[in-house]
Amino acid sequence: MTGTGTTSRLLLADPPVGLPPLPELTPGARRVLDAASRLFYERGIHAVGVDTIAAEAGVTKKTLYDRFGSKEALVVSYLRHRDERWREHIAAQLALVPEPGVDRVLAVFDATILWVPDNDRKGCSAINARAEMGVGGGESDIELALPEVVRQKAWMLELFVALCREAGVDDPDGTARLLMLLHEGGLVTLGMRTFASPFAVARAAAADVLAARV
Repeated sequence: MTGTGTTSRLLLADPPVGLPPLPELTPGARRVLDAASRLFYERGIHAVGVDTIAAEAGVTKKTLYDRFGSKEALVVSYLRHRDERWREHIAAQLALVPEPGVDRVLAVFDATILWVPDNDRKGCSAINARAEMGVGGGESDIELALPEVVRQKAWMLELFVALCREAGVDDPDGTARLLMLLHEGGLVTLGMRTFASPFAVARAAAADVLAARV
């Protein structure tokens, strides 16, 4: 028997439970965040300093620090705003498949396939940030953003668990972990450019996993 979909819909609430809403941004703060987001994703967080971000945004360093306080806070804001856009995107895709079942679980992979061309050509921003942690040794502006990276991936696993439970699959927790590995492996493969269309492969494998457990 399938569930009602209530749990997955609660997970898709904005903001996630226990997380404060994102603050409203002033025009100057928006320019800073847009510039930082573009530069962090394209060049890497360590490689981009506040001078470069301020120049790209057309603001002073004082404006940057007045609006965000530190590079660390700006990194967290970058990650949270990308995550907010991702959650809005996945909620819209899951809304197209409202009934619990295998198709609704696979809609997560469909959402990622649609998301990648315009947003994740170099892989997942959270995974890329995590990969930079520890570079150069010691605590850095990225290490201090680790809780945000961990939260985002924990949320994805929770979503897979909820969707699997609602779909009535056997061992929903274990199945969700397998699906998470396929999904995250697809993101890493995309970033590494190991082979083309990794999410088509990941989706097909996910469909096989689910077919064996319903």
